[in-house]
Amino acid sequence: MHEELENSYQQIIKSVGEDPAREGLLDTPKRAAKAMSYLTQGYNQTLEGITNNAVFTSDADDMVMIQDIELYSMCEHHLLPFVGRCHIAYIPNGKVLGLSKFARIVDMFARRFQIQEQMTHQIAKAVEEVTGAKGVGVIVEAQHMCMMMRGVEKQNSKMRTSVMLGNFREDAKTRNEFLQLLKS
Repeated sequence: MHEELENSYQQIIKSVGEDPAREGLLDTPKRAAKAMSYLTQGYNQTLEGITNNAVFTSDADDMVMIQDIELYSMCEHHLLPFVGRCHIAYIPNGKVLGLSKFARIVDMFARRFQIQEQMTHQIAKAVEEVTGAKGVGVIVEAQHMCMMMRGVEKQNSKMRTSVMLGNFREDAKTRNEFLQLLKS
């Protein structure tokens, strides 16, 4: 796959009118292929593989929140980056997940060609699946290069998406607690 990506990048360089044999571009197809492989590594990951049995029995039944998980993804419409933060909260139901696994879940879905709306849903469903939580809330806020670098070129625009499952959807008090914690 890596060689195929290199060849594709060489063709892109030619197609825009550049000389791939120019000194500064000689290794660009190789570097770009390596970068793209890294940026899309989520396709080669599974939820079971990244959580790696880090689910633990617990009596905790109050809200757990992980805030400001950085994310870097690629818009599936233009293959341009979007960058932002993800906030996850859940109400344990006899099980808790190791803290670093939340960041791994975010990365697994972010490291694919995505739209933010779908990624937010995937993260929430994955946390729900792994933990069996009574409720899950996920909010993602991101800036999209497809909106900033091209088209309407709006530099300060941000997109926010949210998915609320279980108690977070059904109980306004739980949802409001999550939203209030984000503000503090």
